[in-house]
Amino acid sequence: MTNLQQKDRQYIASTYARFPVEIATGKGSEVYDTNGKRYIDMGSGIGVTSFGIADDAWVAAVSAQLGRVQHMSNLYYTEPCANLAEMLCEKTGMSKVFFSNSGAEANECAIKVARKYAAEHKGADCYTIVTLENSFHGRTLTTLAATGQDHYHELFRPLTPGFVHVPAGDMDALRALCESTKVAAVMIECIRGEGGVLPLEAEYAKALGEFVREQDILLIVDEVQTGNGRTGAMYAYMNFGLTPDIVSTAKGLGGGLPLGATLLSAKVENTLGFGDHGSTFGGNPIACAGACSVVSRIDDALLADVRRKGELVRSMLQGAKGIESISGMGLMLGIKTEKPAGEVVRACMARGVLALTAKDKVRLLPALNIPDDILAEAVSVIKEVCAQ
Repeated sequence: MTNLQQKDRQYIASTYARFPVEIATGKGSEVYDTNGKRYIDMGSGIGVTSFGIADDAWVAAVSAQLGRVQHMSNLYYTEPCANLAEMLCEKTGMSKVFFSNSGAEANECAIKVARKYAAEHKGADCYTIVTLENSFHGRTLTTLAATGQDHYHELFRPLTPGFVHVPAGDMDALRALCESTKVAAVMIECIRGEGGVLPLEAEYAKALGEFVREQDILLIVDEVQTGNGRTGAMYAYMNFGLTPDIVSTAKGLGGGLPLGATLLSAKVENTLGFGDHGSTFGGNPIACAGACSVVSRIDDALLADVRRKGELVRSMLQGAKGIESISGMGLMLGIKTEKPAGEVVRACMARGVLALTAKDKVRLLPALNIPDDILAEAVSVIKEVCAQ
């Protein structure tokens, strides 16, 4: 064990089963450990470094803001925060944005907005939020309650009340629940990332969207992992023709700095008033400057390229030995392998490719701008490992 690993074990809470890899530097989709070994990064920090490591435009934007003002209380105006909110609203048609620090915080805000709106319009007893089984919405007590996986609940009960989970794809279960319970909102992931990279069926998504409109139930779409170009659309709900009332996002938005955002439609834009919510670091000028660099480059050409690269990966792996199936959209892909996913990931790591897992699948979340040759090199390694 190296000195770094010993120090980590001694002083850092034991919440991560780290691999014995010490990343020291990198550029784009290539990173290097302290021994100089090269790795192709197919996880991008779990979908965070949208344009790779040390991206020149992102570094320039962050560095320029760092030399101006690194932080200012939300009692005052800062330009990057306002510029980013404008960009997000223009790209989505939403009306207002609340900034926070993470996906869990973005979801907390979404939940608060939904409950306050429902209380004001339907009464204080209308607070239940419906989520899908096998979903994941964060690690705070409330977002754990929203998460539809019992595994995450076991050690932390009692959780925040008012959340009910229904099977994805089962409209009858959703309708029955809404008939027996006063429902404030339905909260979904269009692709359940941590649940196994599972896209919703198009017919179910359409029926769900129509149902909540008919019942005047708010629709919250969690775009923490799926958003900001990841699926080949600005946000994944756009692939399904949905019209959300509230959208939460984070991860790839900041490009590597902590940043969450909750986008509010015209219907709910004024639900939160002065003092109803807040965040000390939300809208931080440096994080927002980096995010402006990211969002400004997510255009139609980039999104088309993300879709093309996703098809490239599929074409290389579909039907290959040891590959059972591929799920996902764009550059958010889950590979069901004959070998255990963890075994595949470890073998790829030994050969210089960093991948992730999601349930029983190998998960790929490479940088949106990963070069074709590097992408093909990494996928070839995965293919060879699975075939052995």
